[in-house]
Amino acid sequence: MPIVVDIDVMLAKRKMSVGELADRVGITPANLAVLKNGRAKAVRFTTLAALCEVLGCQPGDLLRWEPDGPVDGNSDGNGAAQESGASVPAGSSPQ
Repeated sequence: MPIVVDIDVMLAKRKMSVGELADRVGITPANLAVLKNGRAKAVRFTTLAALCEVLGCQPGDLLRWEPDGPVDGNSDGNGAAQESGASVPAGSSPQ
């Protein structure tokens, strides 16, 4: 998954347990574990804000993006360019 969750790094820096963080944020340790281990499909902004407040950090300290495929993002690994999925209305020219 291209979004990497670094909660464990901040927990280590703050010398805090998962249970303590969960208590202070107001979520279950099980839900925090799902988020921490990268299995969450989404995170509420209120939860992210609470995590940042308790850990004294910014969202970027907890979440980062890593590409799945090639670094340039324009190749499928076989030298072929990927389609962007964007379309141009009929009678228009791309810009």
